[in-house]
Amino acid sequence: MTELKRTPLWSLYKENGAKTIDFGGWDLPVQFSSIKDEHEAVRTKAGLFDVSHMGEVEIKGQGALNYLQKLMTNDVSKIIDGQAQYTAMCYENGGTVDDLLIYRKSEDNFLLVINASNIEKDVEWMEQHLTANVTVKNISSDMAQLAIQGPLAERILQKETTFDLSSIRFFHFAENVQIGGVDALVSRTGYTGEDGFEIYCVAADAPKLWSLLLKSGKADGLVPCGLGARDTLRFEARLPLYGQELTKEISPLEAGIGFAVKVNKETDFIGKAVLKKQKEAGLTRKLVGIEMIDKGIPRTGYKVFVHDKQVGFVTTGTQSPTLKKNVGLAILDLDCTDLDTEVEVQVRKKRLKAKVVSTPFYKKS
Repeated sequence: MTELKRTPLWSLYKENGAKTIDFGGWDLPVQFSSIKDEHEAVRTKAGLFDVSHMGEVEIKGQGALNYLQKLMTNDVSKIIDGQAQYTAMCYENGGTVDDLLIYRKSEDNFLLVINASNIEKDVEWMEQHLTANVTVKNISSDMAQLAIQGPLAERILQKETTFDLSSIRFFHFAENVQIGGVDALVSRTGYTGEDGFEIYCVAADAPKLWSLLLKSGKADGLVPCGLGARDTLRFEARLPLYGQELTKEISPLEAGIGFAVKVNKETDFIGKAVLKKQKEAGLTRKLVGIEMIDKGIPRTGYKVFVHDKQVGFVTTGTQSPTLKKNVGLAILDLDCTDLDTEVEVQVRKKRLKAKVVSTPFYKKS
């Protein structure tokens, strides 16, 4: 049996009462107190997440921009130094290799943040398509990442730095920000549907940063949060999770992230022809929200029916902690995706009624 990987903060989990699980080969906290309490804290005050399992890759060299343009669905030429961009990498058939963030430090220096379960696969994919004057370096094990999320995130983080955090706009970042003596890259991004920051630092500095923020944020209600709340928060905000809403069989367009697919950019990128066809001819299926009418929870993988015909499947589902309703995201045949369309979800041996509803389930005011 292979040993589970651990983040630099693993030794501190127990101090905070963490319950850990095997998450894609990592020993990570699913919760510290309770998923509902942590979820509520992020929606109303603030939560601190250890996301050091995520992957970081440096792309450097004179050919870096052109190289990324060939790999990515979004138009990387549109971002400037100090800006971040959400994008996807696709296979030739339009299926998704991964969804990721690109940070542009300069025209020949980019930082990519990729999903933990895809690190080896993604790096291999990037190396396979390497072009002249470009280097790809996996720096995942050297880096740690913390995310402070929620309406009070800026106030709490500002206590520990002289850098004016209000100057960092959404999807922008600043380098060499000193937080309690720790040098960090601070990005106004997140995966919760709330305001907040993702903080990248050298792995060895992460424990100091974690303890410092929890201490200084305590009075404002900052709590440590696990993967459980991270999942319910991102789900309510309709942010896709690789392996569920996005897979090698599900294209970015089908998953509803068409804003990150620029089929009209000049550069030919991998999967462009298929995605362009999907956009022009129209999709045959797409991701929608569903809400249960009957009592039951639509879990990942459950089949969805209309009149005894399977029309799709649930990608993620739970009881929404904010709405107190049983809701799900599902990939359905296009003719079943109109709002209020009634469908049936196969929950164990029963088929339970549900209806198509608008998403995101939650949007911050």
